[in-house]
Amino acid sequence: MKKIFYGRVPVENATAFFHFEKKSIVQQLIHHLKYKGQEQIGAYIGQWMADELKECNDYQNIDIVIPVPLHIKKLHKRGYNQVSLFAKNIAEGIHATYNDTILVKSSNTQTQTFKNRVTRWQNDNSVFVLHNTSNVNLNNKHILLVDDVITTGATLEACAKVFQSIENVKISVVTMAVTY
Repeated sequence: MKKIFYGRVPVENATAFFHFEKKSIVQQLIHHLKYKGQEQIGAYIGQWMADELKECNDYQNIDIVIPVPLHIKKLHKRGYNQVSLFAKNIAEGIHATYNDTILVKSSNTQTQTFKNRVTRWQNDNSVFVLHNTSNVNLNNKHILLVDDVITTGATLEACAKVFQSIENVKISVVTMAVTY
């Protein structure tokens, strides 16, 4: 999965738990998580993923786990961020700090589900910003960005770019699923 980011943004490590295919059980799980209020699915997959990551040397030195944020309007409409419990359980399992206030989605873009590669990149470019960083020292930290599904990597690329100005920051990525 790390190859998705080559030449775009530096990423230490990248992994996904499942392979996403249309009409698969993985699609059904994520659909129920995002649109049917089944938030506990994210918690369960997060615990499972944390157990896997604990066995992987590449994820032993994560300092902060940050979920990809939803815009405040979408958060209020859905009632929860579908990756929050996934990220919280990963953080707990690998003994890292969870923080969902540092990274903010500043504009309410439309869903990426039916967009092509170029439109996805244009949609996510410059919509994420750092917020509430006065209480958190991000210098020399290894940050794990967490999302549900990665298709083109545009969303995670946009998130990672926000952290590039921070001294010696390292970014790794974990998602529930990947499409190719």
